[in-house]
Amino acid sequence: MIRIVLADDEDLIRGALAALLELEDDIEVVGQASNGRAAVDLVRAHRPDLAVLDLEMPGWDGLDAARRLHTESEIPVVIVTRHARPGVLKRALAGGVRGFVPKTTPASRLAEILRDVHAGKRYVDPEIAASALSATSCPLTERELELLRYAQDGGTVNTIAERAHLASGTVRNYLSSAMTKLGVDTRHEAARKAWEEGWI
Repeated sequence: MIRIVLADDEDLIRGALAALLELEDDIEVVGQASNGRAAVDLVRAHRPDLAVLDLEMPGWDGLDAARRLHTESEIPVVIVTRHARPGVLKRALAGGVRGFVPKTTPASRLAEILRDVHAGKRYVDPEIAASALSATSCPLTERELELLRYAQDGGTVNTIAERAHLASGTVRNYLSSAMTKLGVDTRHEAARKAWEEGWI
């Protein structure tokens, strides 16, 4: 029996997927969560064989949870997503994710993928892989990406500086550098472009 924890912030989708997977003779859903932090807690409590995580969830998203799980237990993680931005796949694989699947995948096919991942294999949807291979590489530094993540929330330079424990002038310099590299006029445009590419 393959025991899984399932996380998706959309209750209807999560419940439907759990019900469909439970129809499989060899799969048991031992826990359901609506965000990444709760999913990590469920994995700690139930010690499942696999975690199936939605990419975009409030608080910790699927990648945040996957990185935490990879560090703690190396449990195999499969990410399901509606929006497969190219840079996200690279970040997912670097974070130890073993499967990357679009939400349009039929439940029976997902069950096959879960069996393969449980057996030690990897699975990346071919279309997502092709998009990732043709995507441009990220020109931004880790610090620039960090500050653009904070800029996504619409905070002021001073707020971003407080969160990053940097001087406001230093934050302005990093954000200005990121804006120049991305060819945009504001930090909000830079954050949006970085998000669209899947870099943050």
